[in-house]
Amino acid sequence: MLWVKAFHIIFVVTWFAALFYLPRLFVYHAECCDEAGNARFKVMERKLYRGIMMPSAILTFIFGAWLLSYYSLEQISSMHWLHAKLLLVVMLYAYHGYCGKLLKQFANDKNTRSHVFYRWFNEFPVLILIAVVILVVVKPF
Repeated sequence: MLWVKAFHIIFVVTWFAALFYLPRLFVYHAECCDEAGNARFKVMERKLYRGIMMPSAILTFIFGAWLLSYYSLEQISSMHWLHAKLLLVVMLYAYHGYCGKLLKQFANDKNTRSHVFYRWFNEFPVLILIAVVILVVVKPF
């Protein structure tokens, strides 16, 4: 079980690195005014999303599900902190999917949002990370 937990944490860390960096790239891309810069951001965003973010999200899910398999349904039903954590994780996967939608908009030169929107948008995974770590470590309920 410890090996599974270790790999789960490793892929959570790599996923969060991408979740923090991709919206930051969107900030700079939204500010970009030249075609060479626009093309460069498209490549960076695509490679980050497909090469790091997607595999990390998938492996986080696989190892997380594997961890859950060590517990009985009765145990899981009494872990209320886990229910809250899983709700936040679902929200994070929705955020991930929305990042993919925004990526496509940038790739098709259809972005309509300002860099200010992306600066605020970039903060969402930080809030989720803080809440999840507190839930997992403190187990407040």
